[in-house]
Amino acid sequence: MEIVPQSDTDPHNSDTFSLATIALLKGIVYQENDPALWQQLLKFHARIRDYVAQIGLELIIDEAEGYGWLRTRPVVEGESELPRLITRRQLPFAVSLLLALLRKRLAEFDSSGAEQRLVLSRDEIVEMVRIFLPQRSNETKLIQQIDRHINKVIELGFLRKMKGNEQTVEVRRILKAFVDAQWLREFDQRLEQYQQHLQQGSE
Repeated sequence: MEIVPQSDTDPHNSDTFSLATIALLKGIVYQENDPALWQQLLKFHARIRDYVAQIGLELIIDEAEGYGWLRTRPVVEGESELPRLITRRQLPFAVSLLLALLRKRLAEFDSSGAEQRLVLSRDEIVEMVRIFLPQRSNETKLIQQIDRHINKVIELGFLRKMKGNEQTVEVRRILKAFVDAQWLREFDQRLEQYQQHLQQGSE
């Protein structure tokens, strides 16, 4: 019996290409969440990259960390800028603060040579953030406020609740792609200005 290799015109290939592309358009694709979909993403990455480039997007794949996502493609000189498909979001200061603190914690975790997953309790995150926020007389309201920020970061996809224990979360490694060294330096400057403002307000 002769075995005929599959080609890109094979209907199954078209379906799997479409599934991988649609998954990327909907959000981040993680290897651990769907290994079969991840394999299709790797298989069709060249076609997907060419396809999304036509609508102003760029495919980013980090095989070592196991995730893929789409971002707005930088405008090439001489090209007209296309409307943005991926909307930029202006995050509240406290959410940006939490992202920066989690990114620094992840860098420290990686440099320690520890296990691959960084898992934190909500209490640990509350303690990380609270020293940078204005003091409240009502401790319960302060914790509720920080908890809302944590939920927002979960919604953004940078934290994931651990199964069986919703009081612990995993820091998703894609945070490294969104919060780079330059972003941290710029945020450190803003944080210093913010702390000075808090000190002046308390005097």
